[in-house]
Amino acid sequence: MKFEEKTQAYRGMIESYLASIYAPFTAEPQKPIFEAANYSLLAGGKRLRPILALEFCRMCGGEPERALPFGAAVEMIHTYSLIHDDLPCMDNDDYRRGRLTNHKVYGEGMAVLAGDALLTDAFAVATRAELPEPGKIGEAIAALSECAGSLGMIGGQVLDIMSEQRQCTKQEVLDIQSRKTGKLITAPCVLGVIAGGGTEAQKEAAARFAALLGLAFQIRDDMLDVIGSQAELGKATGMDAEKNTFVRLYGLDKCAELVERYTQEAVAALDAFQDKDYLAALAKSLTDRRT
Repeated sequence: MKFEEKTQAYRGMIESYLASIYAPFTAEPQKPIFEAANYSLLAGGKRLRPILALEFCRMCGGEPERALPFGAAVEMIHTYSLIHDDLPCMDNDDYRRGRLTNHKVYGEGMAVLAGDALLTDAFAVATRAELPEPGKIGEAIAALSECAGSLGMIGGQVLDIMSEQRQCTKQEVLDIQSRKTGKLITAPCVLGVIAGGGTEAQKEAAARFAALLGLAFQIRDDMLDVIGSQAELGKATGMDAEKNTFVRLYGLDKCAELVERYTQEAVAALDAFQDKDYLAALAKSLTDRRT
């Protein structure tokens, strides 16, 4: 199957699964919270994180569908983080993926609760995974929590806020983004290996791939904030001009070199797997993306 065909097949599986999560509860009295959560959860996007979960599961010998609960859980956590990031007390953004942000449609209070619901419900969704080793579900939930919590994504956000009034060193920016962006890319890769019954060596390789891909992804994001347009990105550009970004530290030309370098190193980390062609192509597509 060609790269685009496989990507679309994966996205179709993911969209159907995500749409099913809150579907049984639309008649509940608290219906507005499900509407607000779905407004952001079902707004499209690359679905990179769940795709990574499905593909790592497949590369370890499992059926990709087995990793759907893990991929969906990570996407729910990612979506909650975007809802909260867009709030006036954080980044104060009005647009996300080409339409109004959650709080602009549902109000700040409901947006906060929609994010809270997505985060909390994500762990229940993750427990639906049927693993080749059922006892591994605890390990999977712990890995998800670590990547999303105070030692992972949240920790990166905290460091980012603490650095707002000063110029960071290159190492500090690497540390911030390795947590803030990288950890939520690490989660689906490692969870995919667990779902597929992979080895410890494969988990380590998946984590290394994710860490490097996460850096390449964030650097490209920083570049797009400068060279992209709102029409392409679906959100305002130039919002990070005063922040501690890779572009501010290195400039555009050096950032382009770093994206290429980290992408190549990420692909090299996949040598622990026999069939890495799809992930290599996926990594390359992220390097060249305009959205």
